[in-house]
Amino acid sequence: MRLLVLFSIAALVALAAETTIPRWLPLGPLMPDLVLILVVDLGLKHHGALAVAMVFGMGYATDSFSGTHLGLNAFMLTVVFLMAYGLSRYLISTSTAIGVILVFIGAMLTGVANYLVSESTDALAGVGAIVPAVAIRAGVSAICAPWVFALLAAAKRAVGLRPRSVRE
Repeated sequence: MRLLVLFSIAALVALAAETTIPRWLPLGPLMPDLVLILVVDLGLKHHGALAVAMVFGMGYATDSFSGTHLGLNAFMLTVVFLMAYGLSRYLISTSTAIGVILVFIGAMLTGVANYLVSESTDALAGVGAIVPAVAIRAGVSAICAPWVFALLAAAKRAVGLRPRSVRE
């Protein structure tokens, strides 16, 4: 229950920051994908059905705040969660370096998928033009990921969630 409350508050703050800060300041492409970072943390460290339900809920919340196609962000965040879950199980590690790499790959996949779905005709021809902007946002998200992971770890300790190994 504490995990649900913690990540609900974190997702709400992340969505509010992602949707309002780029409108106040001229740093739209430099805004990290904070919800994606939360999803990677859930995939690496929390392997229950509650975590999957939270990721799906965060995806639908992202769709309702700023999504153009209902369900796309929910699907892509669930795919990123499954990648993080599978990699943490396969490597038996939940290190920050793995999380940073997953955030970068997940942001690239999500950005390209959003572009491909939003373009109606000949979308593959324009992917080359969108990749640099998506890569910049993915890089900024990857750079911010260690700080968000550390903030989440401190918040988990503050609410009394004990750190668990991947093998549990």
